Amino acid sequence: MKKTNLHEAKTSLSKLVDLASKGEEVIICKAGNPVAKLVAYKPDKINRKPGSWKGKVRIKKDFDTLPEEFMRNFK
Repeated sequence: MKKTNLHEAKTSLSKLVDLASKGEEVIICKAGNPVAKLVAYKPDKINRKPGSWKGKVRIKKDFDTLPEEFMRNFK
């Protein structure tokens, strides 16, 4: 874990981001007090399974058919 002050963090943000991307936590302090933590981004895992909505959604046969009165607005 690396601690740094706010001024140093502003001037060397790229280096601190590199450290965080390699797994190191960077604590940013203001007036000696910790105010933020810079850590690597880890995307959320999405547990999607193909076909999980099968049988739960129904599309009417006339889904693509637009009512004539609606179409009159575009003529």
